[in-house]
Amino acid sequence: MREHDFDEFSDASDYTDRRMRRRPGYDDGPAPARRGRLTEAERVRLSQLREDAYTETELPDGADRWTNWDDADQGPHPRPDWVVTELAAVDTDLGVLKTGKEADVHLLRRNLPGEDGVLLAAKRYRSDEHKLFHRDAGYLEGRRMRRSREMRAMAGRTSFGRNLIAEQWAVAEFAVLSRLWTIGAPVPYPVQRHGTEILLEFLGESDGTAAPRLAQLRPEPDELADLWEQAVSALELLAGQGLAHGDLSAYNLLVHEGHLMVIDLPQAVDVIANPRGREFLARDVANLAGWFHGRGLSERVTDTDDLVRELENAAGLG
Repeated sequence: MREHDFDEFSDASDYTDRRMRRRPGYDDGPAPARRGRLTEAERVRLSQLREDAYTETELPDGADRWTNWDDADQGPHPRPDWVVTELAAVDTDLGVLKTGKEADVHLLRRNLPGEDGVLLAAKRYRSDEHKLFHRDAGYLEGRRMRRSREMRAMAGRTSFGRNLIAEQWAVAEFAVLSRLWTIGAPVPYPVQRHGTEILLEFLGESDGTAAPRLAQLRPEPDELADLWEQAVSALELLAGQGLAHGDLSAYNLLVHEGHLMVIDLPQAVDVIANPRGREFLARDVANLAGWFHGRGLSERVTDTDDLVRELENAAGLG
């Protein structure tokens, strides 16, 4: 597992002993700036497109766009040395890796002209294509938006509101990935967020073959036990930050070079702020343990009741 400098995320408060070590909530991060019915990021993007139509030179090597690194929220430090930050870099879309109800994931190459560059996973949240986001109501409990007009638009599923929801998911996932990667959790490095798109470390082979999902594997007994221990370690790291994955299963865990990697975290739940926090925590454990039991791991090994209690204590719910 990668080791990174540990950043203390606690924030002093005068309410209760639990709040003396309050972990950051989703509203503690920067809110997307907005004017009128467009997000500010979308307004800037459209303005840039108009400007580029008059001033931009032809993209080299068949690329799809110039890098938007300088306009994006950038990933945490220490930044891996493979991240391409030069503003002369270009992005080339190489195709779809995965489609989903809320977002699609594309394979992207970012490189300087004439160089190989790096492969990235580009997760792009949808907005206007769907009338509502799958499962969002329960997961958004405990998160706060700063403007009542935005809350009304999201609740009413207006076109503006759906765009806000899409951007809210992207902001939330980028924030939690940044937070977890910094403490050494097994998650892909979040390279940047620009509007409703997140660029992530690509977990896979140099030819673009993605790492397999846990659900695709049939591990031998020793490997199965090792993967369970890795899963427990990941759950403990999340709980230590007051978080539950919220939708954990064998389908959003990748096995990359023998390491279990957690993905798909937009709905990560603050178990303190969300009134259903315990429920989400227990459900993550039950879903994951069920898959391991189905592959032959003994229930004596998983001991889900004890694990849930340990996670609740680690999260400050004990």
